[in-house]
Amino acid sequence: MGTNLSPALLGVGYIVGLNIGIVVVSGGILSWNIAIPLYSSFFSDTDPTLAARLVGLSAEAAAGAIWSTKIRYLGVGAMLIGGIWTLFSLRRSLLSGVRSGLAATRAGAAAVVAETERDLPMKAVLIGLIVFTLPLAGLYQAIVNDFTVSIPMTIIMIVAGFLFSSVSAYMAGLVGSSNNPVSGITIGTILFASLVLILLMGRGAPLGPVAAIMIGAVVCCAAAVAGDNLQDLKCGYMIGATPWRQQLMLAIGAISCALVMAPVLNLLAQAHGIGVATAEHPNPLLAPQATLMAAVAKGMFGGELPWTLIWIGAAVGAVTIAIDEVLKQRGSTFRVPVMAAAIGIYLPLDLTVPIFLGGLLTHIVQRMSGTSVDQNEEKIHRKGVLFSAGLITGEALMGILIAIPIVVSGDAAALALPAQFQFGNFVGLLIFAAIGFLLYRVAVVGARGTA
Repeated sequence: MGTNLSPALLGVGYIVGLNIGIVVVSGGILSWNIAIPLYSSFFSDTDPTLAARLVGLSAEAAAGAIWSTKIRYLGVGAMLIGGIWTLFSLRRSLLSGVRSGLAATRAGAAAVVAETERDLPMKAVLIGLIVFTLPLAGLYQAIVNDFTVSIPMTIIMIVAGFLFSSVSAYMAGLVGSSNNPVSGITIGTILFASLVLILLMGRGAPLGPVAAIMIGAVVCCAAAVAGDNLQDLKCGYMIGATPWRQQLMLAIGAISCALVMAPVLNLLAQAHGIGVATAEHPNPLLAPQATLMAAVAKGMFGGELPWTLIWIGAAVGAVTIAIDEVLKQRGSTFRVPVMAAAIGIYLPLDLTVPIFLGGLLTHIVQRMSGTSVDQNEEKIHRKGVLFSAGLITGEALMGILIAIPIVVSGDAAALALPAQFQFGNFVGLLIFAAIGFLLYRVAVVGARGTA
């Protein structure tokens, strides 16, 4: 047991609430307090390489080794089945989103519309599509060096990007950005792209996983941006904005962030490492979703994966879906989203605890303020949610700022506490508790002021 001292995760937990917090931490408990001890007791001897690695390790270190090489793939299996289920459950929304988009295009071309309903001309959209597709097609060709592969990759990217941007935009506009099924969409894209690429390149192609990830990365970004853009356009519609002006600025924003993200990610990779531990970066920044996508792509092209554990994880995911459907049919307010459970299984337990604590804070705020979710959740949580969003943004900005002196000095411990300082963890825990109390105070005052 333990907890990460991340204000961002605390803020995430407050925003998603107690229900999701319970599901996420339950997934972590299933992985760390049940699956790892069971594997250690009954199955570790079946893998001589792992058994040799565990010799002489402390219980905590041994658990970490078992999790990183075996148990986290339970989460991979659960996320795979969760992604497929997400796409299946949204099949009607997908078709509806595509049809409504095509209908709106035809209607806009056939009629003179008001300024508040005027979109960018379809000709400009098509020109933009071509202009920004060509560099990606060139990138794909540079990677695989085969037009018979790069051209199908580009076609898959365009078709999947169009379809999944439609469903992401539809779901985000209808329900909210938090319901954007990006993980399921990306997994589905990588699986389909891998199947096509296996036919074109062969199952053992060393560049196959890279090609599949490149397609999935573009579709993932397109779906995520589509969801956010639809939220923006929905807000604009509510206040009487002109759509084409919004769309123009959204396009400029997308181009700008594309130019900014690469150097920022390179900075973080140089300072901390991302995803995969190396000798230079033994404790890299976690990238669970990206690591999952890489594992799926490598597995499809014949990589070594613990498929038994993945199938067990898929079974856990299927059981979770069944439980959630039963709760849904009974009208229960408590739900068990499969992707939340899968992420909990996949992540280290200490990352799920602050999410749970943030959700618990939400529940306490509701109780202490004498309000409930049914009494207008938007007003009750406005200040708490804004404060939580600030925690998330602040931690992200500080992570970038902290990386600068590390990269400049070339010393990963440039900002670390002196080795003789023995109470750093306790000081951090006190600061973390103070941030949690401040979030509670801000939220309770906000709730009492708007109830």
